[in-house]
Order: sequence, then C-alpha cells, then structure tokens
Amino acid sequence: MNDSTSSGDLLHQLRLDRSQRDDDEPGPRRGWLVAIVVVVVIALLAVGGWYVLRDRPVTVSTATAVAAASGAGAAPVLQASGYVVARREATVSAQIIGTLVAVNVEEGEHVRKGQVLARLEDTQYRAQLDAAKAQYAAARARVAQARAVLKQARDNARRLHVMVRKAYVSEQAAEQADTQVVTDRAALETTIRQAQAAHEQVKAAQINFDYTIVRAPFNGVITDKAAQVGEIVSPYSGGGFTRTGVATVVDMNSLEVDVDVNESYISRVLPGMPVEAVLDAYPDWKIPAHVIAIIPSADKSKGTVKVRIGLDQKDPRIIPQMGVRVSFLEKSAPHSKPLEGVLVPASAVVRRDGQSVVYTVEKDHARRVGVTSGKKLSDMVQIPRGLAAGTVVITDPPASLRDGEKVKPRKGAGA
Repeated sequence: MNDSTSSGDLLHQLRLDRSQRDDDEPGPRRGWLVAIVVVVVIALLAVGGWYVLRDRPVTVSTATAVAAASGAGAAPVLQASGYVVARREATVSAQIIGTLVAVNVEEGEHVRKGQVLARLEDTQYRAQLDAAKAQYAAARARVAQARAVLKQARDNARRLHVMVRKAYVSEQAAEQADTQVVTDRAALETTIRQAQAAHEQVKAAQINFDYTIVRAPFNGVITDKAAQVGEIVSPYSGGGFTRTGVATVVDMNSLEVDVDVNESYISRVLPGMPVEAVLDAYPDWKIPAHVIAIIPSADKSKGTVKVRIGLDQKDPRIIPQMGVRVSFLEKSAPHSKPLEGVLVPASAVVRRDGQSVVYTVEKDHARRVGVTSGKKLSDMVQIPRGLAAGTVVITDPPASLRDGEKVKPRKGAGA
C-alpha cells in the first residue's frame, strides 16, 4: 500500500505544469524577432522604391539647335524667336441668323474668291424675293397702262384743238382735254416712281437672299471648319448653341513672321534688313527674308518690341503659328568666313566639373556633351562643333541631372 502511494506521488511529481512550460523570459526574445522583421521589411520597401524612382523621368525644358546663319557676304548680329502669322485671315460667317443646310468645304481645302462655302435655309427669303419681283412686274404693267392712257389723252386733245379751230366744238372742251393730259402725265410719273420703289424692294430682297449664301472673301486655304449642317449661325455672339463662324480662310501668300526683339537690342534692327528664318520644324532649312517694319510700340511686361519679317520664299511647308527663329544679318567684308556650327539658347550651356557642357535628349535620355562656346547673339550662343542642327538640347538643366538619366520634355517646350 505504501509502495503504491509512493509510486502515485512519484508520478504526480513528474507531471508537467502548463503554467511553467514557457521560458522564464519570453519578452526580450520576441522583441528582437519583431525588430529584425521590421528592419527587413523597411529594407525591402526602400530597395523597391529605389527601383521605382530610378525609372521616373526628370521633367525638363528643351529647345532645338538651329544652324548658324551663314548668308553669303552677311553675318548675324541678332537672334530672335517668333511665329508665322497670316496678314489676311478671316473667320467667315453669315450676315443673318439662319440654319445651315449645306457646308461645302473641309479643312485643308483650297478655295477661290467668291466660292460658295455654305448655305442657310432660304425658304423665307426666297418667298420674299419672289413677292418683290411680282410687285415690280405689276408696277411695270401699271406704267405701261399709264403711258397708253396719256397717249390717248394727248391724241384727244390734239383732235379737239383742230375741231375748235373749225368751230365744231367749244374751247371749253379743248381745255378739258388739256387738263386730262396733265392729269394723265402726273399719273404716269406716279406709277413710274412706284415701279422704281418696287425695283428697290426686289434689290433688297435679293440682298437678303444672297445673305443665305456664305462665300470666300479671297483666295486661300480653309484652316478651320467651325460649324456643321443643322447648326444655327449668327453674325452676333448670342451664346448657347449659336455659331458665330462657319470657317476660317487664310491667304497663304500673306504669311510673314512676327518676332519679339528685346528692347535692349532693337537698335540693331533696321527696316529692309536681310534676315534668315529657320523653322523649328525644319532646323536645316534657311529661308531668306527681310524686315518689313518695326512696330512703334513696346510690350512693357516683356520688355520687347515686335518686328514684322517678310518671307522672300513661299513654300507649302510654311504654315501659320509655326515656331521660327530668325537671324538679323548685316553686310560684312567679302573675305569674312560664314558662322560655323549651330546656335543654342545660352541657358543650355552650363558648367559641370570645370568645363562647359550641353545636355542633349537622345531617346528619352539625357546625354552630356562637352562643348566650346563661340559668338553670343542676344540670348543664343554659337557652338562651333559637336552639335548638329535639329539636336534637342535641355535648357536650364538641373544641377542633379546625370548623364544617361531618363528625361521627359515639359509640355509646350521648344522641342
């Protein structure tokens, strides 16, 4: 009995106590484990974020390198930028309010002066014109009737005067016949005036009817079609769904260039001065031009003066609102060498690691190119070698920009 009790006690003593199964110091070990996990997660997030940010492009402003002016016997004294504009441009509209029933042109179509561009609903005006023509015809018929009556009155008066001389009738009858002639003559004059008024009514109705036809005011090209069949057009701005124009016509032979010249350099520009124009879209194409006029007014907000440039060469590639850079030329000695290389904005040339460099854009990546600056023309700098015309360069490049870094041109940039 004692042996069995001793054995039970011994088994009871060997039983594990659940409250004492865990380690005596569980807190510190768990804390270290959590800390290690957090550090690993943060490291992974940092690496992933670096990979994401590494491919995010840097937004930059850009411009296009243009060929340095090299006109025969001429040297550039100033550079300026502007846009191609049309001196003859018209947004054609109807002269009356009406609904469009036909629009006969599309953008890019060449039109001739007087060509029908669109038609308005003309039922009312056609009816008015027909009524006016009918009234004019009736007035002309009354004139013919009045002429016949007057002729009859004159014949009667002439016969009565003959009979008076032969004493067949009294003189009073002859006088009455003369009075009738005067009356009929006055009636004829009245009907003639009425016929003239009816004719003017026909002309007025014809003008109103012609207003339903929209014609081209001059030879040109349609650059914008502003209305469609079924829309209401009006010569006045009425808001809502009313259109104030049908199409825009541009005379391509009137294209010229408007440039803004810094007022500090305007003294270098003279009327008739030779100019070379280079379109942003065609940086290798030099267009001969000349100064038409210097507008006698300055823009105080920009500190510039507008100059009109006439293009000596017409070409279908030149279209309104194109960006253009012009070089004002002055005559130089016959033995002078033409300006070499290209011109870039002065803000594109920066110092990096003790040398002058330009960042170009090649397949959405920045490439650093070491350059040597040449002649300075206004806000442009000559780069004699190392860059080709048409190369896209970064203006005001950030100091942190690295060679080969991915870039994205800012909207509206010169490139």
